Amino acid sequence: MPFENWIAYIIAYAVISVIPGPSVFMVIGQSLTRGGRAAMACILGDLAGGVVVMTASYLGLGLLLASSGMAFMALKWAGVAYMAWLGVAQIRAARKLVDAGPIGAVSTRGSLGAGFLTGVLNPKAIMFYMAFLAQFIEPTAPQFPQFMILMASSTVIVALVLGGYAFVAARLGARLQSLSARKRMGYAGGSCLLGGSVLMAATR
Repeated sequence: MPFENWIAYIIAYAVISVIPGPSVFMVIGQSLTRGGRAAMACILGDLAGGVVVMTASYLGLGLLLASSGMAFMALKWAGVAYMAWLGVAQIRAARKLVDAGPIGAVSTRGSLGAGFLTGVLNPKAIMFYMAFLAQFIEPTAPQFPQFMILMASSTVIVALVLGGYAFVAARLGARLQSLSARKRMGYAGGSCLLGGSVLMAATR
C-alpha cells in the first residue's frame, strides 16, 4: 500500500469518526450515567464489534446484505430496537432513582456487551467498509496485509475518538452529584441512546 494512500485513509476516517453516530451516543450515555469505567468497557466492546464488521466486509458479507433487502432490514431493525430498548431502560431507571447512588449500575461485562452489539448490529457499516476500504487498497499488491493495516488504523482512530467523547462526558458527570442532577444525567444518557436508534432508523 502506498504511504499516501494510508495517510489519506487516516485523514478521511478520522473526519468520519468524529461525526456523532450510534456508537458515540452509546458511549456518551454510558459515561454520563455509569462513569468512565463503564464507558471504557463500552468502547472496548464497540472496537471488537468494529473488527467483526470490517472482517465481515472483507469476506464479502456486504455483498449478501446488499443483495438481500430482507437480511439488511432485519439486521438494521434489530440494532434500532436494541439501542431504543437501552435508552428507554436508562430513562426508566433515572425516573425511579431515590438516592444519590449510581443510575442503573451494571457490570463491566454488561457495558462491554452493549458496545459490542451496537457495533455489530449495523448492516450499513458492513457495506460502507466494503466501499470505503476499496478506495485505499492497492489492487496489484497482496490485499490481506493492506486490510490488516487499515483495520488496525481504524481501531486506533475509533478508540481515540470515542475515548475523547467519554472523557468529556465523564468530566461533566463528575461535577453533577446531586440527586436531581443525576436524574438529569440519566435522562440525557437515555436520550442519547434513543437519538442513536433514531439515527440508525433514519439512515438507508
